[in-house]
Amino acid sequence: MAFEDKSLTCRDCEGTFVFTAGEQGFYLEKGLLNEPQRCPSCRATRRRDRTPATGPREMTTVTCADCGGQATVPFVPRYDRPVYCSNCFETARAVIAS
Repeated sequence: MAFEDKSLTCRDCEGTFVFTAGEQGFYLEKGLLNEPQRCPSCRATRRRDRTPATGPREMTTVTCADCGGQATVPFVPRYDRPVYCSNCFETARAVIAS
C-alpha cells in the first residue's frame, strides 16, 4: 500500500503539520486506526504534562557489605541483600562478567 504525505490541522494549536507516509505506515503497522489529532510539539507537551514530575532521588546512606565503608545509594536496601559502595560494586560486576 502506497502512502502520500498529508497535511493535518492540530486540534490544540490549530497549526498545520505533515502526517508523513512513513508515519502512516507506522500507524498501520501498530494497528492505529485514527490519524493523529495533534502536531508533534503538542503531542510532546501533552505527554510531558501527563508524566508526573519527579524530584531528585532520595539517597540512603549504607555500610558497604564488602569493605565496610560508607556508601550512598539511590534506593532503600531490602531483604538483607548485600549493598556495595561504587568501587566494590564495580569489582563484583567485573568478576561476574568474566
